[in-house]
Amino acid sequence: MSRILLDRRPVELKLRHPWTIARNSSRVKRNVLTRLEHGGVEGYGEAAPNPRYREDAASVLRALDIMEPLLGDDPARRDEILDRVEAALPGDPAARASIDIALHDWAGRQAGVPLYRLLGADPGKTPLTSMSIGIDDVAVMQQKVREAGDAPILKIKVGLKNDREIIEGIRRVTDRPLYVDVNEGWKDEAQAVETIGWMAGMGVVLVEQPLPAADLEGARRVRERVDLPIFADEAVLGPHDIPRLAGAFDGINVKLQKAGGLRAARRLIEAARGAGLKVMLGCMIETSIGITAAAHLSPVADLADLDGNLLVADDPFQGARVCEGRLILPDRPGIGILGEWPS
Repeated sequence: MSRILLDRRPVELKLRHPWTIARNSSRVKRNVLTRLEHGGVEGYGEAAPNPRYREDAASVLRALDIMEPLLGDDPARRDEILDRVEAALPGDPAARASIDIALHDWAGRQAGVPLYRLLGADPGKTPLTSMSIGIDDVAVMQQKVREAGDAPILKIKVGLKNDREIIEGIRRVTDRPLYVDVNEGWKDEAQAVETIGWMAGMGVVLVEQPLPAADLEGARRVRERVDLPIFADEAVLGPHDIPRLAGAFDGINVKLQKAGGLRAARRLIEAARGAGLKVMLGCMIETSIGITAAAHLSPVADLADLDGNLLVADDPFQGARVCEGRLILPDRPGIGILGEWPS
């Protein structure tokens, strides 16, 4: 049989607004798109590298060079391919995610069925998705809330010095439920407990990663002293993390790009369920390729934060839509992406 052909294209995505979280700020996002071809059938994938995990577009391209000869000649043998790729490059989850997504897309297109059918997911059970509001001047964040339209849940980024001012400002323009994402921005347990208690009175319903990922004992003590559910993000990469997170968090944020793709995300979700943890399906800033791949898995999650494509001003693709806050999956084969491969 002929070998699987792999194409890759770095893309620079312009953002609708500068994207600022507790760690960093950016105006553009550099991702890498992948395309597999075999037997006249294509499959699209995407890597959205994050410097928090020591990845960037250049490291993804280097990883894909190593992965290419590992793909073999039969994309239907997906697990074997992913086993080889994972063994060769365990520290490159975004690059592995791009291959995993492309293989799943190829399988759906080859079979002529939407990805959710391959995953055994019910498209009628997609959750509501939150809309993320990056850190900015309060007036700008208020405008972002207005631009979010009818999004039923807002995810507010905090973790700097004016968190209360931000939440008060958001509350002046909306009464919608709020998730708060600290991105490891708080360093002190007492500050975390006091601020979370205050936020509970401001209509915040969930707090994500309040302390640095390594501070699990601190996270455990915070959780014991607050009433809001606390979710792990940076503290969880794979199933091996779950035993130590149980008791320190109420749930985890699973991202395809952080886990290494759909297969890895499903395994992580199963491990979380076994430990009694809730699951949020999240994302990086991605095109509709990556977001739609995750959206096909979203019916098995409790919560979703799949809005990364909505933060992009020039998304070259179309896929999953959001209607009245709920994810609507495309019914086309594979991921169901529309759009031309960049030349």
